[in-house]
Amino acid sequence: MSRKYQGLIVLNTKSLDGTLDELVSSIAKEIEAEGGAIDKVAQLGRRQFAYNARHLEAGHYVNYIFTGSPDIVSKLQARLRLNGKVHLQHFQRVA
Repeated sequence: MSRKYQGLIVLNTKSLDGTLDELVSSIAKEIEAEGGAIDKVAQLGRRQFAYNARHLEAGHYVNYIFTGSPDIVSKLQARLRLNGKVHLQHFQRVA
């Protein structure tokens, strides 16, 4: 059974090694590595935070819409928690 999900990822672009597009595509590859199929990737741009969180003033927001099994979200959260460039992550099921 496959479900549709939306993932809002805030990326830490402070001291970025490559380009921003490479970082966005690497996150998409991690979603696909867990068995998800990417439907759409929308870069929402850089936005200021209301307050400094973990010494960051802003982050680059990216919205991923993908389909996958019901347990994909917990696997992705665990995997992306290890990525130092992912500042925040939020997933929800899309009806």
